Amino acid sequence: MSPTKLMALAAVVLACGCESPTGRLEAGVGTVTIIPGTPPIDLRADVNRNGVIDLELDTEDANEDTWDETHGAIFLANIDDDSGRCRGTDAAGRPLSDLALPTCNDATDEIVNGDDDAADLAPLAIKAWPQAPAGTVVRLLIDQNVADTVRLFRHSGDAYQVLDPALPLALADLQAGLSISIEAKDIIRDSATWDGTVDLTLQVVVPEQKYWKPGTYSDTVRLRVAPVLTFHHLLPVESAYASAVQRDPDSAQFVTDLRAAVAAASPNMTLVTPAVEDQWTQDFFETGYTSMPGPNGAQRVMRVFLRSANIENPFDRNYPMRAAGRIVFTRFRGKDVAGIQQIDLRSDYETQSLNSMGNFETIPPYTQGARTWALGRVLRGSVRGFAPDQSFVSMTESQKYQEPSVNIDTSWLLVGHVDETVTFLKANTPRGWIMLANDARLAKQMLEAEVMRGNGATRMFVGKRWIDEMGNEPPAETTISRLLANADVMQASAEAAVKVDEQVAILKRETGITDAEIIKVPFLHEDVQGTSLAHQVGTVNLFVIDDKTLAVADPHGPIIDGKDLFKKQLEDALAPYGYTIRFIDDWNLYHRQAGEVHCATNAMRAIPSTKWWEVKP
Repeated sequence: MSPTKLMALAAVVLACGCESPTGRLEAGVGTVTIIPGTPPIDLRADVNRNGVIDLELDTEDANEDTWDETHGAIFLANIDDDSGRCRGTDAAGRPLSDLALPTCNDATDEIVNGDDDAADLAPLAIKAWPQAPAGTVVRLLIDQNVADTVRLFRHSGDAYQVLDPALPLALADLQAGLSISIEAKDIIRDSATWDGTVDLTLQVVVPEQKYWKPGTYSDTVRLRVAPVLTFHHLLPVESAYASAVQRDPDSAQFVTDLRAAVAAASPNMTLVTPAVEDQWTQDFFETGYTSMPGPNGAQRVMRVFLRSANIENPFDRNYPMRAAGRIVFTRFRGKDVAGIQQIDLRSDYETQSLNSMGNFETIPPYTQGARTWALGRVLRGSVRGFAPDQSFVSMTESQKYQEPSVNIDTSWLLVGHVDETVTFLKANTPRGWIMLANDARLAKQMLEAEVMRGNGATRMFVGKRWIDEMGNEPPAETTISRLLANADVMQASAEAAVKVDEQVAILKRETGITDAEIIKVPFLHEDVQGTSLAHQVGTVNLFVIDDKTLAVADPHGPIIDGKDLFKKQLEDALAPYGYTIRFIDDWNLYHRQAGEVHCATNAMRAIPSTKWWEVKP
């Protein structure tokens, strides 16, 4: 065969699509031998985490079947409501039951609800193989154990169609290439059942023919669903929340004072005041977020509201949960905002207070030993026999990046929340934060010192009243000397000091925080039904507006040298860290009903710059 005819034959072979990138023509004496090539089977995901699919970059293909903090594809649980179709009511306009409320979101239908919904999907792609021969069988395979947790869409332009992995793809999909998107139908609920990873495999069966090696070929990518993470106090507040209890002047005044404190700190900060008959805004929801890589190094973020796992009406089949928590779905869920609920209706009714979110806080980021909690770590009041809803605990623990939680004993407290005794503030220290902890001993010492100075007759709680179970309002006003002579308060305070010491010891062991980084916050305790409650205003239970401003309950302490003794102590203690304190009177609505400012407030905070997928859980 002449060189001219050999070149012409090669051109025909290549033009007809018979030659692979790895195949070759070999010329013998008067013959042409075609060596079959290996099919270029290539399924792509955003392995290099730049928010797009790079069909030609090696970083998108390297170790794509594994997942760690350096590489691996990520997708979201698409549980927001971008089109606003989930109203919390049925077709007749009747309120959905508590268990039905979470069952409407973007992942509960097979429709991509516009561009916003499409942006919540993670991209995948089958790289085109134009030369794929007739008779080739193409499938996308998902492990059947997790197939029900995800949904795939094939798409072209603005058109999306559910892709059923049980059915083979068309040969044309392989020849032309195919754009695919993936969503999770839910978050990780229990890592023992699903750890959040999904292996997606492109399987291609090539028939016997001349130009490609026949056989079964596959390419697998591993993806992980994004965890749900909560906020710590070092992050700036974007929206603050406080219930507006209707027809309650104390609530109206509290909201007015809080609004002024927020405006003084940040005029652009939003204060949301849902009209609910539950003043404990901290307790019936918690805020958080979930995210995946977006284009240009950004995070694609979905805000999350977690409903508290409180059982309020155990014998009501339709509405057993704390009613105020419904706003997670009826008001907050929407575009790029998800609602989450996790509850075991069989959980111990006697420990329901532990399921309130005042008993769910996040310790700021730190390193202890070989482990770094770059996004903070959950703190809860929990001991054997007195613990929160275990299904909710399993859900949060299964997110991995802020776990395992630090558990301290709050069983001795009337309410049983961690925010009654400790909190965390941003500070210009090597650690980056400090801890505030109640110290009843210090409160007693401060009052005793004033007696020694001749101020024992100075009044406290001036003009304030207690309230009892019958609605009676006896005067709360007392003097320093009379308070110190109250044997019950002194005994309860001494016992509380020991219990707080035990909490602090656990936090020191778990975080490495030192005494120099712990600020003592003085207030006395009282005994209520065999448990402990702040007798003085619990000023550690505060709202962090930003890294310069705090909203704190007015302690109504004794006025010494023209200044409230306990206001001055807190201001002096926090002055080295640059904080301004805005004192708010919360006595009637909160303090005398077993709570303070933190119990009354909540916040959606800024997304941390640290990307969860870049840290090791």
